[in-house]
Amino acid sequence: METRLTRKLGIELPIVGAPMGGAAGGRLAAAVSQGGGLGLIGGGYGQADWLEREFAAAGDARIGVGFITWSLARQPGLLDQALAHRPAAVMLSFGDPAPFVPRIREAGAQAICQVQTLAMAREALAAGADVLVAQGSEAGGHGLQRSTFTLVPEVADLIARSAPDTLLLAAGGVADGRGLAAALMLGADGALIGSRLLMSPESLWPAGLQEAAVAADGDITVRSRVPDLARRYVWPAGFTARILHTGFAAQWHGHEEELVRPEVLDREEARYWRGVASGNPDDTCVMVSEAVGLIGDVAPAAELVRRMAAQARECLSARPRR
Repeated sequence: METRLTRKLGIELPIVGAPMGGAAGGRLAAAVSQGGGLGLIGGGYGQADWLEREFAAAGDARIGVGFITWSLARQPGLLDQALAHRPAAVMLSFGDPAPFVPRIREAGAQAICQVQTLAMAREALAAGADVLVAQGSEAGGHGLQRSTFTLVPEVADLIARSAPDTLLLAAGGVADGRGLAAALMLGADGALIGSRLLMSPESLWPAGLQEAAVAADGDITVRSRVPDLARRYVWPAGFTARILHTGFAAQWHGHEEELVRPEVLDREEARYWRGVASGNPDDTCVMVSEAVGLIGDVAPAAELVRRMAAQARECLSARPRR
């Protein structure tokens, strides 16, 4: 599947693995790249030892890395650490990319900037981004309110008018070849895939969380502040996380004021991290996309990438059907 993205990144398929913090480690990034896409390690909130370990786990695979931008601004040395590994790309999400894009490009990596609004897209273009990711609210984890189906073509039109050499990825609710084909038809050059790749043995997610996601459908996801409150993470205004509305989340969504009472939060924060470690969805939050209902199995990431591309090719070549 040749697109502008495959040509620019030197990959076979227009699929990039999302840099999901705590889930997208070196093995997953390497598997996505080996499947024909480009895998990204999830640098998340920034832990130098973890980052070093996961680059090592990727071996000699050609991969990239992603950061939560507002957190990276507090630890800018992490970017130098990542660039020392000569990543193919560095993705910046949820913050001002301008202080970091020049260093990324000078190091020979592609600067990928995730945006959730037209205003953010303009800022990323002004900063010199090589690739934009238009992320809709269907996405798992953090995001804003715009939907993928309208945001992607609007950003595509903006790029065509003002920066035609910049590439575009669609993100949010893309979990199979139908979504990838739709992203290309909406004007994107490829797709950023998150939740689908969580359901792979290379993911750092424990089996219990994978089982909960595979059993779920999109009707039981909700955008919520609960995971950030439980972890004492202070996110910029407006950002919420899409999670399964089950277990821990269902208990506290709508009861945030009680959750943040000191005597309650001390107990529930410890419970949250125990749930992460044990893979018990009743004791933690399961961050997944609305597309979770399209995910029916756990399979090797390289297979998932190839499967998605094959289905997209079929969709794009088939005649319109009722």
